[in-house]
Amino acid sequence: MGTRSDEDLLDLEILDGVAGLFARLVAEGEELAKAFGIPAFVIKAMHMLDTPLAMKDLGRRMHCDPSFITGIADTLERHGLAARESDPGDRRVKRLVLTPAGAELKQRLEDEILARSPWRQALSPDERASLLALVRKMSPPLSATADCPFDDAEGPAEEVRNFLATAAPLAAQPARRQGRDQVPAPAAQ
Repeated sequence: MGTRSDEDLLDLEILDGVAGLFARLVAEGEELAKAFGIPAFVIKAMHMLDTPLAMKDLGRRMHCDPSFITGIADTLERHGLAARESDPGDRRVKRLVLTPAGAELKQRLEDEILARSPWRQALSPDERASLLALVRKMSPPLSATADCPFDDAEGPAEEVRNFLATAAPLAAQPARRQGRDQVPAPAAQ
């Protein structure tokens, strides 16, 4: 087996750290959903429902199949958190609208998410702003008009499962950098 460069080792540590963070966020989301008695996917859907939103647009924002959005809408309605309504501009289009109970639960969920977020617990406001800038540089925010990528058999859910299957075990391993516990600070520019 060949020796890895310091850059490769750094990138592998970043992969380990991101996988660990992602696994933590998934676990926190599942725990939160259980505590509130809702399926975990409902948390993301409710977060995106700031205003009445066409189901098609919610599917694009969540990057999921339209049939999954129908299931989300059914779940939200069953829990009394949202209702379907016709779009005033095109009655063929169905929008999801949070009910008062849904808006209240959304607020409570977002407050709890903020309280649990690892970046709020570990980083200063300036560090969080830097983190956001770096995350956006690597992955621009999802837009409401982005295409839904479920045109082929594998979609984002499958990609996430594959990523977690390969990367999450790495997060449990000790740092790979030869005897270093921390990643060095970037050089000043």
